[in-house]
Amino acid sequence: MAGKLMPPAIFHPPSSLAIIALGSNLGDSRRLILEAMTRLQEFSEERILKSSLWETTPVNCPPGSPKFVNAVAGLVPRKGETPKSLLKKLRELEKEFGRAPKKNLNEPRPLDLDLIAFGRETRHTQQLTLPHPRAHLRRFVLQPLSEIAPDLILPGQTKSVAQLLAQLPATESVERLD
Repeated sequence: MAGKLMPPAIFHPPSSLAIIALGSNLGDSRRLILEAMTRLQEFSEERILKSSLWETTPVNCPPGSPKFVNAVAGLVPRKGETPKSLLKKLRELEKEFGRAPKKNLNEPRPLDLDLIAFGRETRHTQQLTLPHPRAHLRRFVLQPLSEIAPDLILPGQTKSVAQLLAQLPATESVERLD
């Protein structure tokens, strides 16, 4: 089953993981997300944690945008990996999966990879903000993240992922895919 959670071979606390949100709403989104998760394994010291796949309504996207397939993965960064180097790898993977340079904000795309958190690190540069500045407000991030790290407290937050999810208004539609 696509949504089967895979624990790492050796337990690592959620606060030591790099958290990546995956999304797709162009092409065979389900297949693309599953393939991208397989590729993310290359960036991890241990077996990655994988959420279920979720079908979600587009948020702040152009009118008529198709629904997304979303998921979240948690990985143990390889020795020497930095948030900047991992972000570069994620951008390269997006391109490999057919993502073209943006023409419009939040336009449909075959693969979107967002670095949500990198352990307890914080960053605020033009290229990267950690944790992701809107992750705590997005059901399409928190719902799958709650499957793999419900007790994680994102840097700058005081509530766990599960608590943040519980307090969100039900304005976004999220439905687990089998």
